[in-house]
Amino acid sequence: MEIIAEILFQLAGWLLQLLAELVLQVIFEALAELIGHSLKAPFRRPKPLHPLLAAIGYALFGAMAGGISLWLVPNLFIETGWLRWVNLLAVPLAAGATMSAIGGWRRQRDMRVIRLDSFAYGYCFALAMGIVRFIWGL
Repeated sequence: MEIIAEILFQLAGWLLQLLAELVLQVIFEALAELIGHSLKAPFRRPKPLHPLLAAIGYALFGAMAGGISLWLVPNLFIETGWLRWVNLLAVPLAAGATMSAIGGWRRQRDMRVIRLDSFAYGYCFALAMGIVRFIWGL
């Protein structure tokens, strides 16, 4: 019985580590969204930016957010090597889904949306942030 309790405790710890990384990435994406909405009006272009360039821009912003997050929180929440790989694959998907849900919520209320309010751009941002944290995190 003790072994089962120990296994469950370890699984709960791993899930909490993944959740902590997800929360950190969503917080940075929310900050990026807030900045994006506040800067959208002054930088409005008559012709929209090409989607590929926008994706590269969000990936660069995500990489910068990863660097800033490492400066603020240099130790990764995840200690296990294989779980860091799971984090690198799963957390950007969850963060992209979260941004897509925020975009849907904003559209339902006739609020202005930016590209980050979609799965694809939210995923690009979170993946770049996750890669930076994966490579340089302690």
